[in-house]
Amino acid sequence: MGKLWDKGYKVDRLVEKYTVGDDYVLDERLIPYDIFGNIAHAIMLYKIGILSEGELKTLKKGLREIWKLYEKGEFHIKREDEDVHTKVENYLTEKYGDIGKKIHTARSRNDQIILDVRLYMKDALLNIETSLTSFSKTILSFSEDYLCVPMPGYTHTRIAMPSSVGLWSHALFSAIFDDISLIESVFALINQSPLGSAAGYGVPIPINRELVAELLGFNGVQKNVIYVQNSRGKFELIIIDILEEIMIDLSRFATDLIYFTMPKFEYFTLPREMLLGSSIMPQKENPDIFEILRGKVGEISSFKVALSNILGKLHTGYSRDLQLTKGYLFKAFDITLSGIEIMNAVFKSLHVNTEELRKDFTREIFATDYALKLVEEKGIPFREAYREIAKNIDKIKSPTPEEVIEKRIHLGTACNLKIEEDFGKVEQLIYNLNGIMENFHKNLENLIISS
Repeated sequence: MGKLWDKGYKVDRLVEKYTVGDDYVLDERLIPYDIFGNIAHAIMLYKIGILSEGELKTLKKGLREIWKLYEKGEFHIKREDEDVHTKVENYLTEKYGDIGKKIHTARSRNDQIILDVRLYMKDALLNIETSLTSFSKTILSFSEDYLCVPMPGYTHTRIAMPSSVGLWSHALFSAIFDDISLIESVFALINQSPLGSAAGYGVPIPINRELVAELLGFNGVQKNVIYVQNSRGKFELIIIDILEEIMIDLSRFATDLIYFTMPKFEYFTLPREMLLGSSIMPQKENPDIFEILRGKVGEISSFKVALSNILGKLHTGYSRDLQLTKGYLFKAFDITLSGIEIMNAVFKSLHVNTEELRKDFTREIFATDYALKLVEEKGIPFREAYREIAKNIDKIKSPTPEEVIEKRIHLGTACNLKIEEDFGKVEQLIYNLNGIMENFHKNLENLIISS
């Protein structure tokens, strides 16, 4: 079969290769979403009288066949197909003749791809949130286990004030919990059905966009048909921005662990199976996982730059440049998911070396505590107490680290994190997320089952 835009001439092979790019490869992950979109669109066309009942049944049968081939790994897109939409329509036309040609009525590939990617975004965001939620439980359990285990706190990469292992790790939980809130905000934003925009200006027949949105499990319709096209790339950029935030949070703790697992610190130890060796130095056991994770942050940041440069040059309406946006989105999701998974594995197996942590509680780390003690006991201004202690650092007596940690009782400090409340929040989050995921997948699966 030919291209969906075929007008009777053969396109130059070099032009075809250049314009298709790697779309036919990327679209492999969009096959299920294209099937869902086609079924919903066909039902809508039947409801408004474009398709007969028999034609709808035939199209649903053909789309169910594609689904079964996809599940068996036997439905693939080739360069000459250009994209998933062409592959699906050509299959239906080859198998069922003119009925297959009717599936594209009132649609453009422009709004088909936006729909496919929109469904993919929803699925991928739910997967990221599920992974983050699992990770947050791991971090909370780790924090609870080591809540008041003393750990030196650092500023400017220098020892600063007493802290605890639980306080340090709980900071990552807090960051992740904020990231989950960001994901839920963007999920609400993208949970609008774009189908019906066509090429960005609608169609002169009374399609029912609300029905399609309902069938596909969207909260509603993305109303303005021009903005549907303008939002392509924009929504991808917003999502990648959040994925970058997640990776930055993970990267900071990856950097901490690079330092804190060094032989000079040895605050923590990783199991040998998580470390890699050197091809020339027999003694080396390296934390490559953390270095790669840090490097991946820059990769995701570069995707944002690329997307911004693509979008910033466009006029209102569709341009072919937008084809280039989905590859960045897919890769950003893949990078972030693997980053969460590796850090989850790290915190499940990280060993805390309590004695090594205590060794760095030298007298200077207690300076601020003693200055504040002078303020409390003598009623002098803090600035005077500060200078007094600064002049007499060598005379400070070192209390036990545990004594100092246990005096930090105000909310948010080492021994007052109210972790039990956080466990409750995570359990509620899991309950809500499971409901959303179940509804999302059940809605789409029902389209296949009812076919």
